[in-house]
Order: sequence, then C-alpha cells, then structure tokens
Amino acid sequence: MEERLNNIYPIFDRMMGRKEKEALLGQRGLMVWFTGLSGSGKSTIAVALERELHKRGLLCRVLDGDNIRSGINNNLGFSPEDRVENIRRIAEVGKLFVDTGVITLAAFISPNDELREMAAAIIGRENFLEVYVSTPIEECERRDVKGLYAKARRGEIKEFTGVSAPFDAPPHPDLTLDTSLLSVERSVSRLLELIVPKVEIKH
Repeated sequence: MEERLNNIYPIFDRMMGRKEKEALLGQRGLMVWFTGLSGSGKSTIAVALERELHKRGLLCRVLDGDNIRSGINNNLGFSPEDRVENIRRIAEVGKLFVDTGVITLAAFISPNDELREMAAAIIGRENFLEVYVSTPIEECERRDVKGLYAKARRGEIKEFTGVSAPFDAPPHPDLTLDTSLLSVERSVSRLLELIVPKVEIKH
C-alpha cells in the first residue's frame, strides 16, 4: 500500500476549491444519509426530496443501493467485508459530490453505527446529516415491493438485514421519519426544514 501511494502525486493544490464551486452553484454541498430497513421508504423519500430541492433551484444527486450496486460496486457481494467496502466507496463518491457543492442524498440500509460512522468520517461530520427512516419491520415486510423479505424468510437470501442479520438503529440521528405514520409529503417537508437553511448561501 505504502509503495503504491509513493507513486501518486495529487493535484489538489492546483485544482479549484470547494468555495469556488459552491459560489458558482449558489449553494452549499451537504450529504443527507438515509438509513433504515429495506422497504422503509428511504429511496422514495430521497427521490421526492430531490424533486422539491430541484424546484427551489438546488442541485442534488441521489445515490441509491440498487443503482450503485449495478455500477461502481457490481463486484461486491453481501459478506461483512463487502458491506464495509460498499459503504466506503459510496462515502468516497459522496465526498466528491459534496466537495463540488452538490446536495447528495444517499439511501442505504447501512445497518450499524460502525458503517455510518465510517461514512461520516470520510465525508466530514460537518457535511453529514443522518436521517433514520424508522418504519417498523412489520410495515416494511407488508410492502415488500421486491419480494426480498419473503425470500429471506424462506432462506433463499442469506444475511438479510432485519431477518437473518441485525439492524442497529442510530442512537442520535439528525432526524427520524416513520413512513408508517408520516406521508411522503410530510416527510419531505420536515427534511426541507432541516436542510434548506444549511445549504442556502445568503447574499
């Protein structure tokens, strides 16, 4: 590893900085990290939030488990080691977006504090908001839009979070949303209250 790094010559000191990018866009970069069980509503809320931010002239990017695993992480499985590497890569990509001034909405199960803490450390805690989509497993399983819980119950999917692998709720999220109680619209409204003051540049 050390030998490899000896042959790398970063150009960060010659590149344009984050402040210039944010000034160009008229917004501040931010990572909004949605965590919760499969089927809890993470991606649905992220996509709806993206539309509302877009209407306000704010540039965003959604990073979602399925689109990342079919692309940049298509060589990873679901072993503990691969789960860590999955989140590490996502966080590194997310950092690039945030440092370019883009509001980045990441929707990943990220089932324990260790993974979420790693992501926050890579991106920078001051740029990281953790949103816990706390929808109960009974509701997630009732929706089961992908049929994953049924497969996990039959033993066809190993290490499935909430069934055969644990999910540890974040102890201190910036916001908690239970989509069995809150509509998508209400969830997005609460998110906008939290996010917009942090990303707007006052003129």
